[in-house]
Amino acid sequence: MIYSVSKISEIINAQFIGKEDCEIEYLLIDSRNIISSFRTLFFAIRGDRNDGHKFIDELYKKGVRCFVVEEIPQNKLNFPEANFLLVKNTLQALQKLAASHRKNFTYPVLGITGSNGKTIIKEWLFHILQGEKQVVRSPKSYNSQVGVPLSVWLMNESYNLAIFEAGISLPNEMEKLEQIIQPNIGLISNIGDPHQENFKDFNLKAEEKLKLFKNSEIIVYSADHEIIDEKIRSDKDLSKKKIFTWSEKSNADLQIISKSVENKKTRIKIKLKNSNSEINIPFTDKASIEDAIHVMTVLIAMDLNPEDFRAKFETLPSVAMRMELKKGINNCTIINDGYNSDLNSLTIALNYLSQQNQHNKKTVILSDILQTGKSGNELYTEVAELISKFKIDQIIGIGESISEHSDKFKIEKAFYPTTEAFLKDTDKKRFSEEAILLKGARDFLFEKISAFLEEKTHRTILEINLNAIVQNLNYFKSKLKPETKIMAMVKALSYGSGTYEIAGVLQYNRVDYLGVAFADEGVALRKAGIVIPIIVMNPEQSTFDLMLEYKLEPEIYSFNILQKFKSTVEKANIKKYPVHIKLDTGMNRLGFVKEDIGKLISELSSSDLIKVSSIFSHLAASDISSHDKYTLDQISYFDELSNRIVKEIDYPVIRHISNSAGIERFPEAQFDMVRLGIGLYGISASGKDKLATVSTMKSTVIQVKQVPKDETIGYNRKGKATKDMTIAIVPVGYADGLNRKLSNGKGSLFIKGFLVPIVGNICMDMCMVDITDCNIHEGDEVIVFGKEQSVTELADLLETIPYEIFTSVSSRVKRVYFQE
Repeated sequence: MIYSVSKISEIINAQFIGKEDCEIEYLLIDSRNIISSFRTLFFAIRGDRNDGHKFIDELYKKGVRCFVVEEIPQNKLNFPEANFLLVKNTLQALQKLAASHRKNFTYPVLGITGSNGKTIIKEWLFHILQGEKQVVRSPKSYNSQVGVPLSVWLMNESYNLAIFEAGISLPNEMEKLEQIIQPNIGLISNIGDPHQENFKDFNLKAEEKLKLFKNSEIIVYSADHEIIDEKIRSDKDLSKKKIFTWSEKSNADLQIISKSVENKKTRIKIKLKNSNSEINIPFTDKASIEDAIHVMTVLIAMDLNPEDFRAKFETLPSVAMRMELKKGINNCTIINDGYNSDLNSLTIALNYLSQQNQHNKKTVILSDILQTGKSGNELYTEVAELISKFKIDQIIGIGESISEHSDKFKIEKAFYPTTEAFLKDTDKKRFSEEAILLKGARDFLFEKISAFLEEKTHRTILEINLNAIVQNLNYFKSKLKPETKIMAMVKALSYGSGTYEIAGVLQYNRVDYLGVAFADEGVALRKAGIVIPIIVMNPEQSTFDLMLEYKLEPEIYSFNILQKFKSTVEKANIKKYPVHIKLDTGMNRLGFVKEDIGKLISELSSSDLIKVSSIFSHLAASDISSHDKYTLDQISYFDELSNRIVKEIDYPVIRHISNSAGIERFPEAQFDMVRLGIGLYGISASGKDKLATVSTMKSTVIQVKQVPKDETIGYNRKGKATKDMTIAIVPVGYADGLNRKLSNGKGSLFIKGFLVPIVGNICMDMCMVDITDCNIHEGDEVIVFGKEQSVTELADLLETIPYEIFTSVSSRVKRVYFQE
């Protein structure tokens, strides 16, 4: 649906400042996610750390001409063709526009809230109703104060059902979302722990979530969730609405008679209107069973019979709510986003693909896009435009429909009727040194293509949650003053997590500097497309020429290294090359000391070969409260020494001393920049549960066997069966990073809810664990460390630090990156 700028201005009560009444089709809130400048309206939203107004200049240069702002740019004359819509609050304006847009449509809207399961229920309803309804839904898990209006904006006349998620983390948020979604039907899945820190108890959280149904006609929920049931039944307004419930315990619209698990499937016996029937789902976990029953109850509320969709329930997809990034054959990078395929999720995936700057070539393998309600000509014209806008180099289309419209794509291309035809025709040598996005509807079995293109490694992997990296970055940003810069440490393979994969995410999220230990790490990042400043913390004279070639900035910690670097710069005929001066304020490691400051000032002042970008020092014990006086003395000493230098330099110089622990514990020591290291990867000095787990080391049970009493297990016969024992063999050993000191019961692995002890000595490539009386089988997932058993707990057992655990994970352990 297309709006004029003047109409939007009227809807959001804006002051229109401009000349041309443009047409608007797309809304933009993040300058990094621009698809097309044509018909795009940018909302300059202000947050705690970011201000959209800063990116008006960048977007104008990219062709955007329409902006919703809270203040007119001071350099307004630089934007002669711009239209500005001036409002008091840009976020509220976005929400107001979406709420107005929603009122244009009379077809049913389902609003889903709850602590868990929202996205899965939404995706399963979409799966079930394909062919019955033309469904518009929230992309991925767009359920926030910003995500909801962007989701509702997708509504148009081609659909006849909308399904939107609504998530809240604070009191008084749901009322705003209700005004935007305006659901006819409401579903609340459950009440649980997420965001509980912001609510006094579950009752208050339930009351807040139920505000979504203020004007709904129908409410769907489980009567077995006592808090939800009590809140709805006792509310004078909610209790009067049409209610559809399910229950295992009492009478309900949908009665669950029994559930039984067999061959990795669950048979659910239901009673509906005095008629018994059975529905099977391909899942056995409690959460999935509950989500599936919610879906059945929604169908009943829509006057549909779940029994009519038995076949669809039996093929419910595993909703991998994330894009996985893996190492592929021939030095390719594979992005697997094959759990669904529609225009909205394609746009998100293409944006992620465009961030993979480690490869010049970008390839998309795309299946037919199903059930859009659009003609093939219209649909694939839009797809081709997206492919072009994201500057994709090659498309491989799979499916009869996309093949029929191959002429729409004006780039390197190939088309196949089926996945099998593609695999049969394709040699692995076809792909090399490129980033490949796999985007396929479930029916096309793109997991076969993923397996074909992935580099084969052994079954132990390190999973890296890129969303967690961003969450942790934002947590530390919240501790900083808006003007404080951030240097993110990515040395030692980003603490074992990876190289360009982590650096790319940090660059995308606009950190100011990256820090590496050695020049070769910085060179690898430059080759992978990282363009932000990189500081080399341990520069070596033999790499100075390389540093100049790749624009890497050295730490200067002694007069010897200063003179040698100046000499290299002079030979290269370069002036004012950026360097970073290291002061030793008590670490007694690298750095200039107090007695050096006078001579250092003279050296820096007398040369135009280098320019001091920053002056910094290193805190020795900022994470240990018993040394707080020493830390405060260090901070004061740094302030004194660095000030002496800054006063003698006639240009601005950044100062920094705080590390992750310093950010949390010494807010007064922010200076101009902070260095974020281990905190970025989920380790907090405060011990508070505010940080997300980034890395999970996983493996698989490859054999289960019985060991009779008095038999021994492993090398040197160190493991002894004191009784008849069941053991599992797991392919992870000390060559993978599982410390041998964890042998013989000192360490444990986490398998299917059981913390099982390691028996015998850990071998180079495998270990054995005692699983006696545990329901564990071959093929079960094993967690070495992660949420279930933290790196900190493992480090405590070994009397070491989390840094060592992270950096000990072998390079032969495949890193798998995912982003929700």
